[in-house]
Amino acid sequence: MNSDYLFVYGTLLKDFDSYMSKFLERNSDFIGAGYFYGQLFEVSWYPAAILSSDSAEKVFGHVFKIPENEKTFKILDDYEGIGDNSEYPNEYKRDLIDAYLNSGEILKAWVYTYNQPTNHLKRIVSGDYLNKEDI
Repeated sequence: MNSDYLFVYGTLLKDFDSYMSKFLERNSDFIGAGYFYGQLFEVSWYPAAILSSDSAEKVFGHVFKIPENEKTFKILDDYEGIGDNSEYPNEYKRDLIDAYLNSGEILKAWVYTYNQPTNHLKRIVSGDYLNKEDI
């Protein structure tokens, strides 16, 4: 299965001030806010999420539709460290998930999940990177 949707929860969020969030904004259509089942962690100046089967564990973020997904995902994959040639090889991977929009709609969307151990990372219990006082 494939999808033109991307769920973001960190430095690619619509309200985050970064070069890559602006790139995503220019190359996609904002669909809305929502969540997926997972856990959120603080890595450094950026977060990491892992998937969870526990419906009480949620990661909050935004969903975008990416019209020219092959070109845009190539740039985003490079940014997220997917592949052996990146600065931090395979730090993340791209998974297809159920994204639950605040509107009630459920979409299949890609999300970048952390591909490393998390036992040394501080958890962001709220699941909200922009509201992370509870680290």
